[in-house]
Amino acid sequence: MYNNTVLPEADMAYTVLSDLKRVTREYATAATESVCPEIRKMFTELMDDTLKLQGELYMAMQQNNMYNASSPVIKPELDKHLKQYQQIQQQTAQFVQQAQSAQGQMAMNASSTGNQMPAYQ
Repeated sequence: MYNNTVLPEADMAYTVLSDLKRVTREYATAATESVCPEIRKMFTELMDDTLKLQGELYMAMQQNNMYNASSPVIKPELDKHLKQYQQIQQQTAQFVQQAQSAQGQMAMNASSTGNQMPAYQ
């Protein structure tokens, strides 16, 4: 009645690898949120041990063609995105500076004319 099916080794290894990744994140969160130095140290050590296991399993899976790593990032593509983000960051900084300058100018004009700025500003 019941089929005694076992997952292929690659599927089992991938499941364990996924669990090790999840556990690593949970240990990192626990260590980050710990206030007690001893507890923080314990979670950090558990995380380090889990990272080592995850790395060993990954290497074994890769050597046995059970896991294909993602393709490497092409440097020109990475540089292109970096340049775009730097331009956006510069534009944002300029916008903030202009807005602050305009707000300061409005405050100076209001105080020199004796008018108060509206409450919503």
